[in-house]
Amino acid sequence: MLRFIKVILQCSATLCATSTLAEWHYAERAIMGTQVRMQLWHEDSNEAEHLIEEVMAEFQRLDNQLSPYKEDSELSLVNRTAGLGKVNISEELTSLIDKSLWFSQLTNGAFDISYATLGKHYDFRQKKQAGAQLTDSLLEALNYRHLKLNKKTNTLSFGHEDTKIDLGGIAKGYAVDRAIEILKQAEICCASVSAGGDARMLGDKQGQPWLVGIRHPREKSKNAAVIPLRDIAISTSGDYERYFIDEQQDRVHHIFNPSTGKPSTTSEEDTDKLISVSIIGPRGFDTDPLSTSVFVLGKEKGLALINRLPQFEAVVIDSNRKLFFSRGLENL
Repeated sequence: MLRFIKVILQCSATLCATSTLAEWHYAERAIMGTQVRMQLWHEDSNEAEHLIEEVMAEFQRLDNQLSPYKEDSELSLVNRTAGLGKVNISEELTSLIDKSLWFSQLTNGAFDISYATLGKHYDFRQKKQAGAQLTDSLLEALNYRHLKLNKKTNTLSFGHEDTKIDLGGIAKGYAVDRAIEILKQAEICCASVSAGGDARMLGDKQGQPWLVGIRHPREKSKNAAVIPLRDIAISTSGDYERYFIDEQQDRVHHIFNPSTGKPSTTSEEDTDKLISVSIIGPRGFDTDPLSTSVFVLGKEKGLALINRLPQFEAVVIDSNRKLFFSRGLENL
């Protein structure tokens, strides 16, 4: 069993406004297939409500553009047509795909948005998964190298007609960053925004760090660790978020290994396999894809990657439910 621990990170406190009229304002909405939660410190209730609506509208806009489940989204249009030839895409989608391809190269393919080629054939609510024959037939199409992106002309084509993409491993981190930018522009001193496993903090919590819990991957009501953070992002990927147990009693989850076209499997005999990964860094745009990448790479390669990247730290849990830390945290 995991011990409950507190990882103390060095953080300097910045006091927010001390007006007696100021208070915390909270909101929660179901968007992007998850619960979007936010809280901010403000002395004007009407202005706070306006900012909450502006942030939620931004999440909804991104969901409308990037959802693979909405037929009229830009992403769905790309998936229908890019396999047939070059298509024009927005600058925003160009930026997201460009960043995704950068992480694909950095991780030697451990992060690959073309996982949707096979991922689209999984339904975790209905306990449906792609069979061996379908997996074999589509595995060649699952490769980020099939994505032909031209950043100058904002065009994209797929080198294989069966290739599909999904930005689920980067879009929520990007959305959280967009939300924080809205609050920064409004000169908000202290806020927290989260979407599923991705969160970013603006400032601190009235002179104290934000206490961010990393969920225990096998006991839903418990935390494996509590991390005090300030002005930073954290993303967590785990095999407990969307999954089902199949007839062979294997855990089938939503984090795919691009090399096999199947969800990354774990067993108690393989201690390099991970069941939870949390990445801490400046932006969700980076911590989101990194958490997926490290999960797929495994403990040894994943921690080695984070140790090479300045400004990033990791907390991982292996299949034996043991905690491990990147170099900047291991002595704390």
